[in-house]
Amino acid sequence: MENTALIAIGSNIGNRYDNMMNAIKILTGTPNIRLVKCSSIYETDPVGYEEQDLFLNMVIEVNTALNAMELLDRCLETELDLGRKREIRWGPRTIDLDILTFNQENIETEKLIVPHPRMLERAFVMIPLHEIKSDLRISAMEKPLDALINELPDKEGVRIWKRRNGEDVFAPIES
Repeated sequence: MENTALIAIGSNIGNRYDNMMNAIKILTGTPNIRLVKCSSIYETDPVGYEEQDLFLNMVIEVNTALNAMELLDRCLETELDLGRKREIRWGPRTIDLDILTFNQENIETEKLIVPHPRMLERAFVMIPLHEIKSDLRISAMEKPLDALINELPDKEGVRIWKRRNGEDVFAPIES
């Protein structure tokens, strides 16, 4: 499996946690996609369209023999399998899967732009991304992830919900 991808996962409809775990199960149940690492799960305020429930967000790293377009198609199929409907831009969703990076490639097609064009502006992506890939360098980034996160205005809207322990098993956050 020669390709490495980072994928953001989010949900704010129904059982958000189950939606996210089912998405990972479907993706990694696909031949040629293997889970490498996953971040903790964060509860986040909605961005863009704010009249909706809180999200759960995380980032996963996968290795795959699929090319970027095949991986995108599998992500879109997974969203449909889990009941995703695209009715309101940035609106509520059972599941959202966004390819953030694919190897170190720059891809720009009608269907896919990698690195993800808005990832550097979104604390709900950057914080879990930093957790699993703090040394990530992207051509569009002039600064390290730490510095970019410190400059984000909405990072207070990102709160740890379930922490990942060393075996990528999730444990509740204790009060």
